[in-house]
Amino acid sequence: MNSKICALIPAAGKGSRMVNSVKKPYLKLAQKPILAHTIQRFEENTAVDAIFVIVDKDDFSDCQTNVLEPYTFTKVQELVAGGETRQMSVYNGVRALSVDVDFVVVHDGVRPFVTDETISACLTAADECGAAVAAVPVKDTIKIADEDAFILETPIREHLWAVQTPQVFRKPLLEEAHEIAQAQQLTVTDDAALVEQLGFPVKLVMGSYANLKITTPEDLRIAEVLLSDPTQW
Repeated sequence: MNSKICALIPAAGKGSRMVNSVKKPYLKLAQKPILAHTIQRFEENTAVDAIFVIVDKDDFSDCQTNVLEPYTFTKVQELVAGGETRQMSVYNGVRALSVDVDFVVVHDGVRPFVTDETISACLTAADECGAAVAAVPVKDTIKIADEDAFILETPIREHLWAVQTPQVFRKPLLEEAHEIAQAQQLTVTDDAALVEQLGFPVKLVMGSYANLKITTPEDLRIAEVLLSDPTQW
């Protein structure tokens, strides 16, 4: 792709499900912060030109000292202040990009096992379609329940995908989606949903079950196993 590609890595969440005084992105995985592992995946990817890391403004100093400086990342252009929600954090990141950016890759700061193959596949699909997201078919049967936990519906499993990151978009498309969401006060859980609100098609790209988002203590233990054997991802 002869385009300028920037990665936004949101890592401003509080991480309450981890039950740890240290925020998730700064927890150590093999003596290295999870966020540093994630940034490294994009630092080494030859298609990505620049990286913008989105963190809580109160964490700027810690991120600089403990995540960026020890690993001498050359592609990290800027630390961007996060918002109250992930959606607001990504919006802040999009606004920080220069006008010459063609594609935006959004990737969770605590998803350190993304591969070059997945990044490349999402970029290729986005180049063709405008928007693409990594995802994997759901393995379990899913139930839709009411507020009292009684089952209302069982969707057809073959139609269900668990969406991951990276999510890749043409920059003008993602920018428009976020601007409209701001104007209409829409709140969603991922950027693909904002693009869907525009009626724009989003292509699912096969991700990997090893592309784990580290959210709970159990996830951290799984991550330690994955890191010990790179052949598994």
